[in-house]
Amino acid sequence: MNVATLAHLYLSDAEVNTYLHQLDSILTYMDKLNELDTTNVDALAQPLFDAASNEQAALREDRTVPCNLWEEVSRRAPDPNSSFFRVPKVIER
Repeated sequence: MNVATLAHLYLSDAEVNTYLHQLDSILTYMDKLNELDTTNVDALAQPLFDAASNEQAALREDRTVPCNLWEEVSRRAPDPNSSFFRVPKVIER
């Protein structure tokens, strides 16, 4: 019920009961999975290593790129002289 409130979901008592049982079932299954010994189980896929060819994936070199994003965004803001954005209040609670 607290999760629904935090997510601003308005659920009937029947829906809360249904979802409570479903979430409990999921968490129970996760507990069963956590009991499995996966020590000797190989990973199914790795984006940085190709197990078939036993090679490292080719990566581009990291580099910095000059960017004037703050100037562009603040230029379009309603209060461009500030170091933050003013937005309308959206949370009533």
